[in-house]
Amino acid sequence: MPMLYLEKTPSAVLSPWVRSLWYCKAPGVAHGRERVLPNGCIQILWNLNRDALTDCGDDGTASGRLARAIVAGARGRYEVIDTSDLAELMGVVIRPGGFARLFHERADLFFEQLISLESVWREPRVFDALYEVESPSEKLSRLEALLIALVRDDACRSEVVDHALYLFRRRGLNVAECARSIGISERRLSQVFREEVGISPKMWCRIHRFQAATRALHAGLDVPWSELALRCGYYDQSHFANDFRAFSGIDPTTYSALRGRWRNHVPVV
Repeated sequence: MPMLYLEKTPSAVLSPWVRSLWYCKAPGVAHGRERVLPNGCIQILWNLNRDALTDCGDDGTASGRLARAIVAGARGRYEVIDTSDLAELMGVVIRPGGFARLFHERADLFFEQLISLESVWREPRVFDALYEVESPSEKLSRLEALLIALVRDDACRSEVVDHALYLFRRRGLNVAECARSIGISERRLSQVFREEVGISPKMWCRIHRFQAATRALHAGLDVPWSELALRCGYYDQSHFANDFRAFSGIDPTTYSALRGRWRNHVPVV
């Protein structure tokens, strides 16, 4: 059976909190394990094919069973997944700073954790609703409606976090410069950012640079590492190579050789 993948951009009501909703049906993937690279976001995952997700160790060995639906916290390094879970899987990519305000939980408490969704989203209809409709597009629409129901009338994003994200992305400021621009201490910026986004601002900036590099490599950009490092905001090639391996477990050349359909998924070979 060919793979089916659908992605839905959330409506205006949901978009401040959620980046995308997706559905994947890929039974019988040729390789058994994949590295999922960190992107600075919290995700929600549902296994619609069976009643559990597989818990894998760093070496790809299945070490146990997780709940059928989980919150996957932001990560500072890659995670290994079992591709059998892709037989029918749904997910939500939460915008940085969206999870804490949508679910009223500190995002940093989920750092590199895989937590049962039922402990966070205490609404039994969430699970039943996804099985009541047949088509993938209907499932995505039903999930979006359930998420919209969580948005309170007075919900608002953190001004500190949004300002910091803008300065990191658009202005390329470091953490100290960002704190001065906002008018708060580095310590206060770090505290608010961790609680709202799930990782420190320094870690987020490193992942942002790493993601810029993966975009270039996945697109097939063929340039020397030293040039790519400078393009992505690294001080030099050594910093780039060390960060890339720390986040992905492989070097850029290996990543380019193994790249597939999804930029942040790399087969474990």
